[in-house]
Amino acid sequence: MTKRTLALLAPAAALLLSGCLSTAGKIITAPVRVAGSAVDAVTTSQSEADEKRGRELRKREEKLGKMQRQYDKHLRQCDRGDQQACDKARNDYADMQYLRR
Repeated sequence: MTKRTLALLAPAAALLLSGCLSTAGKIITAPVRVAGSAVDAVTTSQSEADEKRGRELRKREEKLGKMQRQYDKHLRQCDRGDQQACDKARNDYADMQYLRR
């Protein structure tokens, strides 16, 4: 081939091979992208951990509130002379103390 033919074919070859180079680049970086996605799926970010902790605290507070209302109810019944309610109030109080630890 002559220099002139090569000069004409070079730009055409560059255009045709640009797609190949792009695909080759994607193939080469695929393992890195997959590994990065796997690490993201396995690890928990600090904000996700904070959100989870917040949910746990809210659930605990809701449970304590429900237990407190039950304790108050049993305590009122105990004040009226209901011995079973006194026992329940003691148990409610012990459960609340255990949950507060």
